[in-house]
Amino acid sequence: MRILVLGTAAGGGFPQWNCGCPTCLLARKGEGAARARTNDSLAVSDDGEAWYLINATPDVCAQIESAPQLHPRSVRGTPIAGVLLTDAELDHTVGLLSLRQGTQLDVYASLPVLEALAGAFPVRRIVEPYADFRWRAAMPRESFPLFGGNLIVVPFSLGRKPPRYASGGREEEEAPWVIGYRIEDARTGGAVVYASGIEEWTEELDRQTANADCVFADGTFWRGDELRGLGVSERTAAEMGHLPIAGPGGSLERLARLPAKRKIYIHVNNTNPILHESSAERRRLEEKGIEIGFDGMELEV
Repeated sequence: MRILVLGTAAGGGFPQWNCGCPTCLLARKGEGAARARTNDSLAVSDDGEAWYLINATPDVCAQIESAPQLHPRSVRGTPIAGVLLTDAELDHTVGLLSLRQGTQLDVYASLPVLEALAGAFPVRRIVEPYADFRWRAAMPRESFPLFGGNLIVVPFSLGRKPPRYASGGREEEEAPWVIGYRIEDARTGGAVVYASGIEEWTEELDRQTANADCVFADGTFWRGDELRGLGVSERTAAEMGHLPIAGPGGSLERLARLPAKRKIYIHVNNTNPILHESSAERRRLEEKGIEIGFDGMELEV
């Protein structure tokens, strides 16, 4: 399978428009110490002809234009066949409104997310007069085929935290508001895991990543109290639904143990020091064989 990394930043992009933190200031200097990034998104294909996006971000039009593989090949057409949503966050769903120009797309999401997009954030009703979006449930552990079965997608639960706009919605203990995707190539046996929002490292996440060739993992925060330390917010990483990279029980120690050939952090917040390309934190990851994804990265698995 072929993979295009379209965006690698957490909500707000990098630099974030209203942020003057040290890493955002570096990015604005344009000296190469910290490269700009758009909201996290991936494109996946079995042969490079048709593609599915993972998430539809506010940057989706610019992301499509930045990737010639995704450009239209007729007066009105697109190689994009659909979208796989990881959650109902605005950073991952607003772009659906920009994909409304009469194109037929399959949109996969968990049941709570489909409900939120029909109610609290009524994307489904808004786009209905414009485009034929076919809304499909992505049920944890229930696989479904893409590209005639060349790729097999296995959704799995990553968290139960709804977006703030839908906090009064479905909140059952096991409601899968946040899901990851394991995508397997039925021809080569290769497997990729995309997990951009990790509340905690669970046995389920261990199962899905155990024999994957490539793992894209939530790199939102370096420390649990990162925002508090900068005076940005009193909310911790855990309160925002993200497992930090560093510290006891952090994602670094779990990711470092995985046998995957490539382990890549994505969904990196603008405050995270790993965005500084010569930081001690970034060197620590590199010493462990872990990469920081960047917009425009391409892989084959």
